[in-house]
Amino acid sequence: YCLLRETARYMQELALHVGDQCAFSQTLCELRQQHHVTVIILGLSASNHRNREDSWFKSLFVRKVDPRKDAHSHLLTKNEESNLYKIQFHNVKPECLDAYNQLCEETLPSIHNDKYYPCELVGTWNTWYGEQDQAVHMWRYRGGYPALTEVMSKLRQNKEFMKYREERGKMLLSRRNQLLLEFSFWNEPIPRKGPNIYELRSYQLRPGTMIEWGNYWARAIGYRQHNSEAVGGFFSQIGNLYMVHHLWAYKDLEAREATRNAAWQHEGWDEVVYYTVPLIQHMDSRIMIPMKASPLQ
Repeated sequence: YCLLRETARYMQELALHVGDQCAFSQTLCELRQQHHVTVIILGLSASNHRNREDSWFKSLFVRKVDPRKDAHSHLLTKNEESNLYKIQFHNVKPECLDAYNQLCEETLPSIHNDKYYPCELVGTWNTWYGEQDQAVHMWRYRGGYPALTEVMSKLRQNKEFMKYREERGKMLLSRRNQLLLEFSFWNEPIPRKGPNIYELRSYQLRPGTMIEWGNYWARAIGYRQHNSEAVGGFFSQIGNLYMVHHLWAYKDLEAREATRNAAWQHEGWDEVVYYTVPLIQHMDSRIMIPMKASPLQ
């Protein structure tokens, strides 16, 4: 009787895992009616086999890890270009926002336009909806980490920039940044004419799911190019890890709604959403307005 009860428990757990509880009940009933219970008992004949049985049962549901010979970042990004991106989030004192914007408009273009610095200002914005009184800046470093190191070293010798940092520090409540790589299947962000609003959608993924996310979005991006709304897609290397940022451009909020609704008319978009939502731990959306100095208008 005890073995029969244990057998039933194992079968029930297995049925629950495969989502077929009704099939379990029907099978067990048929076994009882046909007096085949002895077969099950013989299959689980001795208690000293319990550890082996547990190991076998657990092995059915252990996720197998495929051996890789390359870092995930190399599989997802554009290796031949080696672009590195930095995104900055500055929370500004509300009373200082206008002065902060003016300070940025006076300083940032001079660095962007100076060939002495191997970096480019991709875009600079104020949040409109989302976290208020916030500025977001994105820089591109062609040549990767060596270019970043070179720029940081040169800026420390730039008196104008150091003065900018000193004045900026008086206006901020907090700041943070991340270093990013771009997904290979997204377009590289290039300057665009306005007026536009921009949406930065940020996803905190479950650790270990970045490759899976990339596989689905490599197909999904094709559904979101019809109105040229896709600006750039990035994933973090330093800062908050397993973080993904998607940057979109729309003429206005009405165009955003229409464009997003239209995506559901494409066969396959619903499947992408269905399989990627479980990969997300947290997500956030910002609607942003470009500053005057932003190449993305």
